[in-house]
Amino acid sequence: MTERAGTPARPDDLVDIDALLGAYDDRVPDLDDPAQRVVFGTSGHRGSSLDGAFTDTHIAAITQAIVEYRSEQGTRGPIFVGADTHALSAPAQRTALEVLAANGVTALVDAHNDWVPTPALSHAILRANRDAPTDAQRDGIVITPSHNPPRDGGFKYNPPHGGPADSDATSWIARRANELIAGGNRDVQRQVAVDAQPYDFREHYVADLGDILDLDAVRASGLRIGADPLGGAAVNYWALIAERYGLDLTVVNPTVDPRWGFMTLDWDGKIRMDPSSRHAMASVLAHRHDYDLLTGNDADADRHGIVTPDGGLMNPNHYLAVAIEYLYTHRPGWRADAAIGKTLVSSTMIDRVADGLGRRLWEVPVGFKWFVPGLLDGSVAFGGEESAGASFVRKDGTVWTTDKDGILLALLASEITAVTGQTPSQIYADLTDRYGDPAYERVDAPATAAQKTALGSLQGDAITAEELAGDPITATLSEAHGNGAAIGGLKVSTHRAWFAARPSGTEDVYKIYAESFGGPEHLAQVQREAKAIVDAALGGS
Repeated sequence: MTERAGTPARPDDLVDIDALLGAYDDRVPDLDDPAQRVVFGTSGHRGSSLDGAFTDTHIAAITQAIVEYRSEQGTRGPIFVGADTHALSAPAQRTALEVLAANGVTALVDAHNDWVPTPALSHAILRANRDAPTDAQRDGIVITPSHNPPRDGGFKYNPPHGGPADSDATSWIARRANELIAGGNRDVQRQVAVDAQPYDFREHYVADLGDILDLDAVRASGLRIGADPLGGAAVNYWALIAERYGLDLTVVNPTVDPRWGFMTLDWDGKIRMDPSSRHAMASVLAHRHDYDLLTGNDADADRHGIVTPDGGLMNPNHYLAVAIEYLYTHRPGWRADAAIGKTLVSSTMIDRVADGLGRRLWEVPVGFKWFVPGLLDGSVAFGGEESAGASFVRKDGTVWTTDKDGILLALLASEITAVTGQTPSQIYADLTDRYGDPAYERVDAPATAAQKTALGSLQGDAITAEELAGDPITATLSEAHGNGAAIGGLKVSTHRAWFAARPSGTEDVYKIYAESFGGPEHLAQVQREAKAIVDAALGGS
């Protein structure tokens, strides 16, 4: 970790916006370089124009591929298009609209020329498709690299179910986009005039919040709330929420700056709008005692950070456990058999809370896309990831969003405090009294490309170790319990600890997630042995 972590950005930390935009327009990707090809991760295609990884050529090809994919799928309605506050998002939206128009696809863009949070676009898709016939279904494009640094751009596709596209769709789109780029984009249709129609994302999203949250209780409580959008797309949403519901809510920092010069540096010295990082949130934390509750969001508002006067910035796992405990005891309209959804690298505290509630736990691989079917039909009322992303269903058990919603989870913290009289961090302390106090951390270990490939396809029976940190190993998994899907790595568990290892999609490392109910020293032992176990399983790869 850099010694400058948590300190204000300096002028030499800031990206050159003119160079960034110039490279977007002028640079042509070299497909012989894997880093410059179209690659869809769990959150779409991401990269920087300065590296030749996110350019006009890429976005034109990806949009053409999406047009062809949606046509094959029978999606005939208009397509919602929204962008966040990253500098590359506006030109990417321009490119996408030109390609959509040339292909005869009507785009629905924000009526206020405002930025569009990811959850608002998911909400719009679901609202439009609720009563629409199959041949008039709508889908969406979200232009955002989420919490990534200012130099990056991102491009995601959300099908008519409103959530992140699955790997079948993204693989098809990426393959076709690379084919188009290899052909010089000659088969990309494009025109300067666009066919965009207005849609009020903000109004519809904010107006519906009363169907999912008890904002009357928040207003009556008189809570002093601070909301920091961290320079992201939620800035005008928070202002409207305060006005519409009569909340004592202050938008702590309404500044939007594509260089994010007001941010403090993250752990590695980069500017990163991560509301779960105490380093990135240092300037927000300075105000923790000015409000009864303080929250943060990332650039597209699909992630949340919760700050309380008594506890500071909450660990995302801790808040997920609190949200689950509260919601499943305060939502009588939810199905009695509605499961609790978690990713397999989220805290086992959630397992214990689920058991205490008598609710079924549904554990899936990393990626919010796995929660989409359950959120759609109400069989999963809450889905959450350890990386501070979650969503849940409305009071009546019907779907709200099928993508992560950082605005929703931030507002939920206010409802929890207003209704219970306790902050979320106080409630988490109560949970640890009941279920134990786990120590959790993610670390990275070096890995070659061959080792990463081997780890991604590793099977549980490749683990020959019988103990982990002094305890018998009770399970070695390469597939998730909830849906049997491959986890792209492995998870090893004992009765009081676990670790999971997954290859990084962007760096020459693999990630080790680990947790122990035996305390920090036991966690450190788990981490050391986890690396040895994984290295032994990889052998000579």
